[in-house]
Amino acid sequence: MEAYLPFLMFLALFIGILLGFPVAFTLGGVAIIFGWASSYFDLFYTDDFSFIPSRVFGIVKNLTLIAVPLFIFMGITLEKSGLAAELLESMQLLFRKVKGGLALSVVLVGALLAASTGIVGATVVTMGAMALPTMLKWGYQKELACGTI
Repeated sequence: MEAYLPFLMFLALFIGILLGFPVAFTLGGVAIIFGWASSYFDLFYTDDFSFIPSRVFGIVKNLTLIAVPLFIFMGITLEKSGLAAELLESMQLLFRKVKGGLALSVVLVGALLAASTGIVGATVVTMGAMALPTMLKWGYQKELACGTI
């Protein structure tokens, strides 16, 4: 039975996602259900569920992750105020002789932002909020703009 458990778990996850349940709840629900089911076969001990609160609160108390909402707020503020568009358009003027100068400037601004933040998720969201409207305004395809970001 234990040899089929990973396959059944993947199948349940796949079916849950296809039914339209949110991915986060499907991942957590399938893990808990299969944890309880595998305790019936003595493959998993329900005492191990007591580690979950300490793991969750350990992540919540991580001081590095406090900055993520602030970087996202910074990116949205830059985009709403128009500063991001002006920054990218002025950098495009710097690279106007190069084909795809705006894409190149997005890569450079993203590298600078990534080096200053150190948090990948915050950088991607911030660059998406800042650069995507500008790139779409200048006629870049959605796929190319998202790939560059």
